[in-house]
This record gives sequence, structure tokens and C-alpha cells, in this order.
Amino acid sequence: MNSDIAAIKSGLHTAINEFLQESKIRAGQIVVLGCSTSEVGGRQIGQCSNQAYGEAIIASILPVLKERGIYLAVQCCEHLNRALVIEEEAAEKYNFEEVTVIPVINAGGAAATAAYRAFCRPVVVEKVAAHGGLDIGDTEIGMHVIPVQVPVRLSIKKVGQAALTCLKRRPKFIGGSRAQYEAPSLSTDSDQDWG
Repeated sequence: MNSDIAAIKSGLHTAINEFLQESKIRAGQIVVLGCSTSEVGGRQIGQCSNQAYGEAIIASILPVLKERGIYLAVQCCEHLNRALVIEEEAAEKYNFEEVTVIPVINAGGAAATAAYRAFCRPVVVEKVAAHGGLDIGDTEIGMHVIPVQVPVRLSIKKVGQAALTCLKRRPKFIGGSRAQYEAPSLSTDSDQDWG
């Protein structure tokens, strides 16, 4: 078990740093984490939650995000309708509606329970609008990431036995054939029609 925990921490340290580099998430923004510790341990989601895995995962991700001023929101399991644990400061900043529940391992999941214990002032909210996220074990975090969601490919593909999937967001492209998506160079050409 200790070798499993060490491998989880090492892999996640690499993964979170790669993810932040690729996603360009900035201070004050939100990363959502979905996590099935059952899947990390090689079992089916919801069948064998493991608190030690949940604590190792939060301990690996949270300090890296805090150091950069990025908020972490941890998705609870389906028994709590995929509500999320987040710092009260973030909930207030983004005007997320707080709900009354405390996640526990069998109703919330191991990672959400660990987050609730590790956060300074944890609250639970029904939904967030995150700027990207990590999904450990196919827990389906897309509903909590701002559209348009774009996959982020990392060198780390698994956490324990669980698949690792990451998402970032980008603003929507709008317009038609005349639209530009990069700032135009300053030009004095009279044939440009910006009107």
C-alpha cells in the first residue's frame, strides 16, 4: 500500500504540473477534480472507496494549486449529485450557491472527504464553472468545466489503475468566414474593411 501511495503522489505531482503548463490556468481560477479511489485501486467506481488514496491525491494536488493561487473544487460522488467541495472564499468570489452537507466516504467519496478535511474553510456547492479539470477514474467532470472544453494530453495516463483524463477550456469561436481569432497586425493598408 505504501508503494502504491508513493507512486500515486509521484505521478500526480508530474501530472498537475504538466496540466497547469498546458492549460494556462491562472491565479484566481478554478480546477475541478473528479476522482474514484475505487478505480485507482483497480475496482469498479463506487465499489471500494479508499480514504488513504483520497488523502494522497488531495495532498499531491492541493499544495501545487495553492502555491499558484488557484482554487480546487473536488467533485463528490453521485450520492451527493456530484456537488463539489470548495473553499468558501472561492464560492463567495464566484457566487456559487452553498448547500448543506458534509461529504463522507460512502456519500461523497474519499477525495471529497479528504478535501473537506484539508481545506481552510470548506463549503459544498451544487455546481461550479471551472477553468479546467482532472478526472481520475472516469467520474465525468465535464458538467463543471466552462465550455468550450478541450482535452489536455499528459505524459501520465493513469493514477494507480484509474484512467486520467484532463480538460481545459477556451472561449468560444464566433463569427463566420470573415472572423479573425488572432489580433490583426497594425497596418495602414486602405483595402482592409473592419466595418
